[in-house]
Amino acid sequence: MRAVVWQGPRAVKVADVPEPKVKYPTDAIIRMSATAICGSDLHLYDHGAQMEMQAGDILGHEGMGTVVAVGDDVKHIAPGDTVVVPFNISCGDCAMCLRGLYSQCATTRQAAHGKGAALFGYTHMYGGVPGMQAEYFRVPQAHFGPIPVSETDSPAVLLLSDVLPTAWEAVERADIVDGGSVAVFGLGPVGQMCVTAALYRGAGRVIAIDEVPARLEMASRNGAECINKSRVSSPANAIRDLTLGEGTDSVIDAVGMDATGSRTEKILQSTRVRPDRLHALHQSLEAVRRGGTVSVIGVYVGNMPNFPIGDLFDRQITLRWGQANVRRWDRQLLTLLRDGDRLRAEDLITHTERLADAPACYEKFRNKGDGMIKVVLKP
Repeated sequence: MRAVVWQGPRAVKVADVPEPKVKYPTDAIIRMSATAICGSDLHLYDHGAQMEMQAGDILGHEGMGTVVAVGDDVKHIAPGDTVVVPFNISCGDCAMCLRGLYSQCATTRQAAHGKGAALFGYTHMYGGVPGMQAEYFRVPQAHFGPIPVSETDSPAVLLLSDVLPTAWEAVERADIVDGGSVAVFGLGPVGQMCVTAALYRGAGRVIAIDEVPARLEMASRNGAECINKSRVSSPANAIRDLTLGEGTDSVIDAVGMDATGSRTEKILQSTRVRPDRLHALHQSLEAVRRGGTVSVIGVYVGNMPNFPIGDLFDRQITLRWGQANVRRWDRQLLTLLRDGDRLRAEDLITHTERLADAPACYEKFRNKGDGMIKVVLKP
């Protein structure tokens, strides 16, 4: 079969690899009908060598398709069913899963690396599980993970694998004040959904920050006030200017480790001294009002030097972060998709391409070219 494999920094290719088989009673095999490239995949594209990627690893953690085989313990899906597969690999019945913390599943936790639940296609720190950017993929813990959907659902149903629950949980953690204000740093797919989800859940004002015209235009169309970060010296100061000097009630950092930062930060990242660029996080912490909440959903992997603990203590800031727990939200979000796409999720899919064109799509997505917000790959 054909799959998208990591070769090294800034190098992926579509290669022939062995077709997966059922290994355990809780496995399923899925014939992929749609998969997608995530902003988190770009971290691997650029920095995979620092994150324990190995040449030949299959990429991708957003996927859906048709069930072709299941193990004996898999009862809620059967061959022929259409399913979306969450990026977390979780068992559904351990102590963590019973708390709704599926990203911390005790059964698949990667304790040797000090990490949480295993992930599809996301480095050997998270289990080295082959990803979903392939014609077929194996799903561990399939007795719980896959979400049954219908062939008649919107193409945006694919986004239940990651983007929609990730944005929804980011907004949940942000403690949205009814009629209050929210700033969203970063307008990739997750940031865009944070805009619409925050407004849907009662925010009176959303201020969105990015520098890519197509992203700013989409957020503005969906109801956000936009700041082009390339045109201001400090987004945090610009946000305070718009809020009578106070800052917003809540802030969501949907950028993560590859934020635009100083030349020094880029050099440190490339030499592994510091794996993250922290500009967006610092700006988020500065932009929130006293007593407000900062929700971090952008991926970070390293330490934060010069953490402003004294300032945050004085300002009484709540900081919440971590991976989304996909299965916690799937029923609610599927209902919103089927009820007229209440979050405008289908608008995110700006490009649909062939799996064979994945290398070019990775580079275009990385460079934010051609108005690309979200690219879906088909077999």
